Amino acid sequence: MVALISWARLSWAPISLASLSWAPFSWAPLSWAPFNRLMAKLRRSAYLLPTGLTAYLWQKGGDPGLPGLSCPLRALTGIPCPTCFLTRATCASLRGDLAGAIQLHAFGPPLAAGLVIWSVLAMRQRRLLPLPPPWPGVPGRGRRAQTVAGLGLALGAYWAMRLLFSFGLGLRGFPAFPTG
Repeated sequence: MVALISWARLSWAPISLASLSWAPFSWAPLSWAPFNRLMAKLRRSAYLLPTGLTAYLWQKGGDPGLPGLSCPLRALTGIPCPTCFLTRATCASLRGDLAGAIQLHAFGPPLAAGLVIWSVLAMRQRRLLPLPPPWPGVPGRGRRAQTVAGLGLALGAYWAMRLLFSFGLGLRGFPAFPTG
């Protein structure tokens, strides 16, 4: 028995939980079939994600009012992170403003080119992570690890250089951090 308030009479009325009726709800085990069908459709269409991301960044370059994330490290400490201004540089690169993109971040144009290549390969192969063309002398598994490690080291070195020029020497603009 559970006591509930009856708002019509403003009094306590004992009722049993067995008498509660939930007509629109079923307490039977839920079927996962609709969820599985939805996930299968999403997996089949996931190859469109790179193209959608590239199109969004191209549009964001023309309309900076579109939503995006700001850098939490810069907001908390005032020190820009290694990828600060990379989104703006990528947007400028996709719009064709390579000089402005380089002023913002040197990795912007290569990232934009990589996004376009990823979009084309994903659309052609209908895979979210398309198979890259073979590189001579590098096995398939080590290729990604070497690429990620190399890019990470290059980005870290570029960030250290920008920090030195911006905060150590007090310079503004390329190759230091932009003024904006």
